[in-house]
Amino acid sequence: MAALKPAPEWRTIQWFNTASPLSLEALRGRVVMVSAFQMLCPGCVSQGLPQAQRVAETFRPEDVQVIGLHTVFEHHEAMGPKSLEAFLHEYKITFPVGIDAPDGAGIPHTMCAYAMQGTPTTLLIDREGRLRRHAFGHLPDLQLGAELMALLAEAP
Repeated sequence: MAALKPAPEWRTIQWFNTASPLSLEALRGRVVMVSAFQMLCPGCVSQGLPQAQRVAETFRPEDVQVIGLHTVFEHHEAMGPKSLEAFLHEYKITFPVGIDAPDGAGIPHTMCAYAMQGTPTTLLIDREGRLRRHAFGHLPDLQLGAELMALLAEAP
């Protein structure tokens, strides 16, 4: 098996639900679950974000840090920071959420760096900062929980 490579650092322009910007480097030592979403994505609203909120409520943040990544690749005008702030409040999203930096061509930087196909996308990053799972679409809760527990069980 080939050696695992470090996950690309995300590039964000603004953060919500955290006092300061977060980075993968700063979260080293924890398992990180990134939930990439758009607030106008039906699958994100009905499945991805509620699942991410359940994970954030189930695991201690010292063990599993849930990060939302608002990665807008369509309807840019409707999904700005002010709209996102209201959306996060309305849907009671409490975990940190960063806005993926636009690249000028319509596809955000982090979305490109991870070659995401769309939203919702779930990324699981191990304690060493390596990408271990990249899933487009919904992962069943039981499967996601098992994968998170397997990453937590690995020696730090």
